[in-house]
Formats: sequence, C-alpha cells, structure tokens
Amino acid sequence: QVQLVESGGGSVQAGGSLRLSCAASGDIYSPCMAWFRQAPGKERQGVAAIDSDGSTTYDVSVKGRFTISKDNSKNTLYLQMNTMKPEDTAMYYCAAGWFYCEGPYLPGAGLFHYWGQGTQVTVSS
Repeated sequence: QVQLVESGGGSVQAGGSLRLSCAASGDIYSPCMAWFRQAPGKERQGVAAIDSDGSTTYDVSVKGRFTISKDNSKNTLYLQMNTMKPEDTAMYYCAAGWFYCEGPYLPGAGLFHYWGQGTQVTVSS
C-alpha cells in the first residue's frame, strides 16, 4: 500500500505561483508519479507525470508554466505552478502507478493504483 498526502493548495491571483507537494509513504516503489486535476463538472485531467528516471511529460495546457519534480530522499512529489490562470482552478490530486511513464503521452487516470485526497487550487482573475 502507498499513502499519498497532498498539500500546498490555496487561492492566488492570475499570474501568481503555487507549489504543491505530495508526501508518499508505505510501499513506495511506484515508478510513475503524476499530478491530475478536476474542475467541477469536468473529468479528471492529467497535468504532468514523472518517471523513475526523471523524464517528464506535461499536458499542453500547462507546458512551460508548470514543473513536476520529486525528491527521492524525502519521498515527495512537487508541482511548481507559475503564471497561473483562472482555468487552472481545480482540485489537484497526486497519483502513483506501478508502471513506467517515459512519455510522450500522459498516462490515463485509470492506470494509476494510488491517489491522494486532493488539494484545492483557486485562481482569481
């Protein structure tokens, strides 16, 4: 079992920045880790993924603005979000999966085995 706990969400004005964290514990060998988001009335959308070798994949809507990274010594996944837009408003979830995700496409939500409880991000115009 893997437990994932997100933090760092909040409210920010358009153009601002936030950094999300996802602390992992348990049987944490999960090569692929990712961030998803879900806005009210919409499907869960992949934002970014990172593989065990550090390779990253991004959704086109966040590429160049968001950066996914991880600190293996702290078992923590991060999402640095810059130049934020109102359309980034959503509940953000981290996920872990027992597969490799070198890209070039983001894995679908159904492939992941573990999920955090989510952290809310609100961007005002």
